[in-house]
Amino acid sequence: MNPSTLIGMVAGVLLLATVLVFSTEAPGLFLNLPGLGIVLFGTLAATFISYPMREVLRIFGLLATVMRNERLYARQDIEELIRIYRIWMSGDLKAVERALEQVANPFLKTGVQLVVDMTPEEDVMDLLQWRIARLRAREHAEAQLFRVMASYAPAFGMVGTLVGLVNLMFLLGDGDVTSIGQQMAVALITTFYGVLLANLLFKPVAVKLERRTEDRVALMNTIMQGISMMNRKCSPAVMREMLKSFMAHYRDEINDGSKGKPALHGEARDD
Repeated sequence: MNPSTLIGMVAGVLLLATVLVFSTEAPGLFLNLPGLGIVLFGTLAATFISYPMREVLRIFGLLATVMRNERLYARQDIEELIRIYRIWMSGDLKAVERALEQVANPFLKTGVQLVVDMTPEEDVMDLLQWRIARLRAREHAEAQLFRVMASYAPAFGMVGTLVGLVNLMFLLGDGDVTSIGQQMAVALITTFYGVLLANLLFKPVAVKLERRTEDRVALMNTIMQGISMMNRKCSPAVMREMLKSFMAHYRDEINDGSKGKPALHGEARDD
């Protein structure tokens, strides 16, 4: 599991447990299944109306992506690119083909294959930039899906609150203060569920997906620069240092003002 996700989940559960145990006289009042159902099913219903079926069904897969510790491999990809470049410079095309069969990064593999096939650099760069733009657009849409759900959840929390207030108005004529207080509590709990789901689940997932995209795009841009240098037949040593500096500079931009040596990051095996 992703360490930061695990820490966030544990911290959220502890926070809720602390609030319910030490700040309320009746923690059981915060468990209201009808109210939770209004928020969850209402949010899902609105999401299904807003998006095609195939996109909505990806929600669970995206949640799994956020949960797992997806490692990225910038250093390995850079070294792999340089190794294949050295083989290509030696003129052994069969060895290059064998090396390409072992490449797991499809973006890197495509770029090197195009260079080996003597494709003009402009065409290679156009194709690679298009793939980067496609990935960015697809993953932005995935993150946006959770942001939309984050906007729906509090709204359906208010729907549940309105339902509870209607019941409350019905009881006002009886003058039973105890029943009125209980109905008021039930009316407010759905708003609590909506705000909680929006800010502790949907928005954090969207932010993590966006941050994941930034890392993946940064590595793809680094590889693209390496492909360009390979096409221009730059020195392998110069290529290595340039690509490492590119990634280090990216980390500096992200962690501006932080202490410590920037760590190389990389890309998952899915372009």
